[in-house]
Order: sequence, then C-alpha cells, then structure tokens
Amino acid sequence: MSTPGPQETIEMALAAARGDATVVIVESGVDRYLRWADSALVAAGDADEYRVSVVSVVGGRVGAVSVSGRVGRAEIVDAVDGAEAVARQAPPAPDARPLPEPGAASPHWDDPVRPLASGVLAGLVEQLSTGFARADRHGQVLHGYAEHRARTTFLGTSTGARLRHDGSAGHLEFTARDGRGAPVWTSAVTDDFTDVSVAGLQDDLDRRLRWERRRVDLPPGRYECLVPPSAVADLMNYAYTTAGAGAAAQGRTAYSRAGGRTRIGETIAGVPLTLRSDPRAEGLRCAPFLVAAASSGARSVFDNGLPLGPTRWWEQGRLRSLVHTRHSAEELGMPLTPLVENLILEGPPGGGAEADLIARTRRGLLLTSLWYIREVDLATMALTGVTRDGVYLVEDGEVVGAVHNFRFNDSPLAMVRRATEVGRTVPTRARDWGDAVAHVAMPMLRVPDFPLTATTGAV
Repeated sequence: MSTPGPQETIEMALAAARGDATVVIVESGVDRYLRWADSALVAAGDADEYRVSVVSVVGGRVGAVSVSGRVGRAEIVDAVDGAEAVARQAPPAPDARPLPEPGAASPHWDDPVRPLASGVLAGLVEQLSTGFARADRHGQVLHGYAEHRARTTFLGTSTGARLRHDGSAGHLEFTARDGRGAPVWTSAVTDDFTDVSVAGLQDDLDRRLRWERRRVDLPPGRYECLVPPSAVADLMNYAYTTAGAGAAAQGRTAYSRAGGRTRIGETIAGVPLTLRSDPRAEGLRCAPFLVAAASSGARSVFDNGLPLGPTRWWEQGRLRSLVHTRHSAEELGMPLTPLVENLILEGPPGGGAEADLIARTRRGLLLTSLWYIREVDLATMALTGVTRDGVYLVEDGEVVGAVHNFRFNDSPLAMVRRATEVGRTVPTRARDWGDAVAHVAMPMLRVPDFPLTATTGAV
C-alpha cells in the first residue's frame, strides 16, 4: 500500500485530531551533494528528507510529536494521539491564544512535489574536472564540498489554513593548498549552480595562495579589520535570532533598557546600516508565512500560518523593530513583527567591492571567516570565536602578507557601533552559523579596534 502524500497526510492528521487546535507541518525534499579531495571527486549522493510534525493544543497546553520518514495512516494517527497526550501533561502555555484565522490557501497547494532535477550538479562536475587539471598544472591540490537542498513545506491547521512554500538553495566551499603556505578557502551561494564559476573561485584561491607566500607575525591586540560578508552573516544571524522582544522587555538581552523597556528608537550603528527581512526578496525567497514546530523566544506555535511581509529591523543605523510573537506584541502594545527566515544588511548606496575597501586601507587586517563562535553573555551579546581560513595584512592599499589566526572577543552590536565603512551587499552564507538563517545578503564591514585577544594554531 502506498504511503500518503504531504497533503493527504495533513488531512488524515487533522481528521484524527480531538484537541482544541491542531497544526500539521510536512517538510519534503531532497539533498544532493558532491565532495572532492586531493583534486578528485570522492563522494556524491542524495538523500530524501521527509518529516511530519504535529502540534496539538489541549486546554491551553501544547504537545508536539515529529516523525521522520514517509509514514502511513497508523503512524500519522499515532503522532496525533502522542501530541495530544503530551499536551495534556504539559504546563499551561503562557502564549496560548487561538490560531490565526486562515487566509486564502496557497494556489499550488494541490500540486505534486516537483522532483529535484537529477542533473542539478552535473554542470559543476564538468567545471571541477577542468579545475582539477588547472590546479595540477600549478602544483595545487583542491578540496571542497557542494550541496543543493530542495524543500517543500506544507502547513495545515484545524482553523483551515492550507499553505505551501517551495524553495531551494545551494552552497559550495573550496579549499586549495600548494605546499608553500597555509591552505586558503573561498565559497559561493546559489539557487541552482548555473551561476557558479569554478574558474572564478580558483582565481580567488590563486590570489590568496600568493598572499600566503609571505608570512607576518603580529601580536594580539586591537586592529582595524575588514570583516567579509560571510563573517558578517555569522554576527548578524546571532544579533537577529536573539532579538526577541519579550526577552528584551524582561531585561535579559542586549536590546533591553531599564524599567522593562527596550532600545527601540536608539541609534545602534556608527554608519547608516539597514537590517531587513523580506520573504519575497529576489534570490533570498523564504516561506511567506510563519512555521513553528515548537515555541521559542522568537516564535510561537500559536502563530503558525501567520502571513509574513517585509520588515525593517534597523533603519539608517537606528533600531526600529524587535521580533514579536502575537503574545509579546499584545503584551507590550507594539506592532506585530514576526520572525522571517531571511536577512539583508545594507549600507548607503555605492558600497564598494572587497578590492575597493582594501585599496582604501592604510593598515589593517583582512579576515576570511569566523569559526567556533560561542555566546559569552546574552545581556551584552558578547561572543568569542576564532578567525579561520586566512588573515591578511593590508598596508597602503595592498595585501602584503599572511598573518596567523586569532581568537576574538566582541559583540555584534559593539562592532556595528564602531564600523566606519560598508561595502556592497551580496548573497552569502555564514561559515559557522549558516543554518540559523540560511538566506542572507551581507556587505563587508570596516571595523576599527577589533579585539584579537590571542593567537591560535587554527588554519
């Protein structure tokens, strides 16, 4: 007997529900990947991803059960019964309220899930073959990884919501070695790999390998740093995902002010930065409705299906909005600004490319990425981590050599307060926290007095 499709699964679950309210989320998709090492492909494959999540509300209490893999009617009913049993044992939910009234169903709700094209990485394989030959001619060895994810999310509720979002995203990471210095790294993001140029990525790697041939020792200290888009993405992902209004009003975060107030309206950046989200942003599209299999400080299961639109979190360097659930917005008397699953940071028009910011640097350090980032203090947004994949000394507008990696201790909000220049905003992916907010576009930032507190042996 065939297993039900996503839409039928949702209808089966809702028909079996006996609680006060029920949400069913089905995520269906395929991951495809390539891996290469020593200038040769070493792995390729794909994996089906399928997950059913049931959220039940019984007497203002919430229970949730998730099941991975395609399931039949019996397993669907068991998941519903399990979620309702958990709800009956749970404490009352402080954010309990009726589910949102449904709007129009997604027009393509009934369409079958489109299979991911089997050749989505085929063009990349051809480019890599040429790239391996080029690397061999130059005495280089290439390593790397490419991944493409296709996801369709279905959301159905007992109030009648029937919503669907189809999305895809890919990324590629490239490392090169030539035996004359430390390895170097670069990356790219894409929707379908048709816009990825392996030759262009190798040009970047070649340039970095040349920088590595002269080593410079520098002591720990405070340096002007050029922080690239992928590293800015790591920092902004944290600044965004900890921007819950409820926690800020309770005095627990860097967005708090005394007396149960928040920092809304304060200038928080030294340059006119705008941080925004838009589910329909070109190249960064995400679900235009809220999906939550569990509640957190930034989202509530009671808001499932809530429509999402463009939101400005910072505007011209001033904090304009925090992330609200319906509960926190009503409690604080603020406009409802739910979490959106993409993020865009922009400076004034005319921001330059990496080469432009390097050319305007008298003396500073060019970073490549950040890694092993850990929270130190939520109340100040203090983080610690290490630089990775190359740190380069810039003098009089040119890169003059490679420096060892450092440990850093700083806060994203402190960094943007000190920022003095903003580059061009480009699509990117956070090196460390890329899954926190997957669809992002960020600029390079010039940040004086970046505290590099110790040298590390990381590469």
